[in-house]
Amino acid sequence: MEAKIGKFFESVGDFFTGGDQIPWCDSDIVAGCEREVADAEKGSSDELKSECIMRLSWALVHSKRAEDVQRGIAMLEASLAGSGSSPLQVREKLYLLAVGYYRSGDYSRSRELVERCLEVAPDWRQALSLKKAIEDKIKKDGAIGIGIAATVVGVLAGGIAAAVATARKK
Repeated sequence: MEAKIGKFFESVGDFFTGGDQIPWCDSDIVAGCEREVADAEKGSSDELKSECIMRLSWALVHSKRAEDVQRGIAMLEASLAGSGSSPLQVREKLYLLAVGYYRSGDYSRSRELVERCLEVAPDWRQALSLKKAIEDKIKKDGAIGIGIAATVVGVLAGGIAAAVATARKK
């Protein structure tokens, strides 16, 4: 468990220092953050509650489980909607939302959110790294789509050629 917590803090450290990789988070970390939020609900300051919720949101959108990612997206969208957050907090939430949408496969929404982050902080390495990952994924998916389309066209052309050849033999 200590090793997992160490990995979590390393990932969080990378998040705040501008590490270039988008880390994954396992269910033990999510569960620990959920316990932390539950404990903070018991009479802690609003600031501590907010920090705990932010860590939970981070863990959820970085989770390997799709349902966790969706929960994280919902939490972040709700917190932005009722936000009295500072510009820095808004930027962080937008980035985490972009990560969530990236993880859920909604690359266009993710790119839109990361672009908003970059409007605020054009040299933010994490946002730039995420933007590159999004663009790479879109290119890769586009190339796969083109490959599938070319295959379909080839199969159709082959079928038509075979039908024409069969018709000529008759």
